[in-house]
Amino acid sequence: MTTFDSSDPPALGRLLAGIDSPADVKKLTDEELLTLAAEIRQLLIASLSKTGGHLGPNLGVVELTIAFHRVFSTPQDKVVFDVAHQGYVHKMLTGRASRIHTIRTYQGLNGFLLRAESVHDAYGAGHAGTALSAALGIAAARDLAGADNHVVAIAGDAAFTCGPTLEALNNIAETTRKFIVVLNDNEWSIDKNVGAIARYFNALQTHATYAAVRSKAAEFVEKVAGKAARSLAHKVEESAKNLLFPNVLFEKFGLRYFGPIDGHDLPLLVRTFEHLKTLHEPVVLHIITEKGRGYQPALDDPGKFHGLGAYKLEDGSTGTSGSPSCSEIFGRTLTDIAKQDPKIIAITAAMPGGTKLDIFKNEVPDRYFDVGIAEEHAALFAAGLATEGFRPFLAIYSTFMQRAYDMIIHDMALQGLPVRLCMDRGGLSGDDGPTHHGLFDIGFLRLVPGLIHMQPKDEDELVDMLHTMAALDSGPSAIRYPRGIIKGTPIKPKPQLLEIGKAEIVADGTDVALIGLGTLFEMAEQTKALLEAKGLSVALINPRFIKPLDAGVLEIYAAKCKVLCTFEDHVLANGFGASVIEHLHTVGLHTPVERIGWPDAFIEHGTPEILRKLHGLTAACAAAKVMRHFAT
Repeated sequence: MTTFDSSDPPALGRLLAGIDSPADVKKLTDEELLTLAAEIRQLLIASLSKTGGHLGPNLGVVELTIAFHRVFSTPQDKVVFDVAHQGYVHKMLTGRASRIHTIRTYQGLNGFLLRAESVHDAYGAGHAGTALSAALGIAAARDLAGADNHVVAIAGDAAFTCGPTLEALNNIAETTRKFIVVLNDNEWSIDKNVGAIARYFNALQTHATYAAVRSKAAEFVEKVAGKAARSLAHKVEESAKNLLFPNVLFEKFGLRYFGPIDGHDLPLLVRTFEHLKTLHEPVVLHIITEKGRGYQPALDDPGKFHGLGAYKLEDGSTGTSGSPSCSEIFGRTLTDIAKQDPKIIAITAAMPGGTKLDIFKNEVPDRYFDVGIAEEHAALFAAGLATEGFRPFLAIYSTFMQRAYDMIIHDMALQGLPVRLCMDRGGLSGDDGPTHHGLFDIGFLRLVPGLIHMQPKDEDELVDMLHTMAALDSGPSAIRYPRGIIKGTPIKPKPQLLEIGKAEIVADGTDVALIGLGTLFEMAEQTKALLEAKGLSVALINPRFIKPLDAGVLEIYAAKCKVLCTFEDHVLANGFGASVIEHLHTVGLHTPVERIGWPDAFIEHGTPEILRKLHGLTAACAAAKVMRHFAT
């Protein structure tokens, strides 16, 4: 990821350059709207080739977003995008087109919608399944205030595999009489959608053909045999409907269903929205769109182009680091373990590509499960497997594991079930920003009784820890590892099973002990060099285990050193350093502990290098904190 260069932004098209607010969209002719759509796609493809971002989803909602702003009027009318990663077009049409080249860069536009960024962003998001509930809350507030503005929730079909979405559907008809849900159906979330709900929506895509045949048949019968026969035909039609669609989902929830219609037919979308504005009942508009429309590489590989880094415009190719990422090492290692152990199970919540469980899926398909965007269900499902002697590995990003917290405590830990929690993106997630930073998992897991939590200092140790987890027979365990690579360390031929709760003493010392957890172990090494240059004797410790702590090592170095310093890619509040302080206090050792980590705040988006320097996560800051204890 790069910081933006405002001196070289991509050129805006003639029409897009004149869009300062949604009011300007309403001034364009129907022909100009089609040209505007082409200009938006051109700008998206050019801008994101430099910054990276969610290209495929945004290319798929160009016409939908234009039609919305043609008919509705934000900020009076409210639109809530599920996840909001497909909000780039909305940003362009609400006065931010000239800054779209700064997307996901430090001090540039956020990659999701953000209430603080614009009055047109009614609701911020970053996780799936939030749109319907949040929009329904906004609609209820409107009703209580006696207002008459419109509220529209736009959600992809994958969001309907998510528990909160179904919970909201159950409540809409009981809560408000004026509410529009747009189901943006492209058969994809990050990866191909799975499960019964996905199959249901795929079946509904045939409903347009069914409706056309039904209408023509009714017209024919009425002309030939009169209204009595039409009444009979209607009964037959309803029977056929019940046969073809025995549980028409939205009607059962009390929403009037429209569609499916072509989500790229801009005039049709505009006419449909204009009609829906006149209705005073909850409705769902089902549209069919094409993820990545307008850019062939994105059409050829929708999973890759859901969200990616910089790419070459001509063919969509991306560079490689040369070393496998932690995600790739996880996927490869777990697959290899599973080939030796028939009890190993892999579970993902709609992210086989992001977690690299697609490797496992391809090579051990009978023990691979993708449950859709349903982290709570995934955790309970894993717990059930564990009761029957299987060894489930549940791979979910740290920021999404928060959703399964109740299950971790109530279903895994309380019952002592050996479910293995594999948290990708543990630590800062750079350009994705505060909704995706994995900076809280130490805090919410370290207080769970009986849970083992670890973090590797390099790729080789990641493999050791995965093998160690596979061998555990009781109680939940967790591992956190970062996005991308740690150090590019080669992996030894034969993995090592680690002793639970045992730290690695890398170097001895008597003045200061540096305890570098995981990704920040390298920063601890750099700090060691700075302190030794000042004449200090410096111990270096790789803790390996967040829980249980190696109490013996901590107490030894707290007794013989003047100060300890901890390093963690996590918030300091209730983090790893806090657990060290708590333990020393409990055993009556009062050695001061300096801590390097993130502040008690939501961290903005930007490169790790920029953000670490901004918030004091550097070797120089660590050395300065330590040296205060040696001032004469």
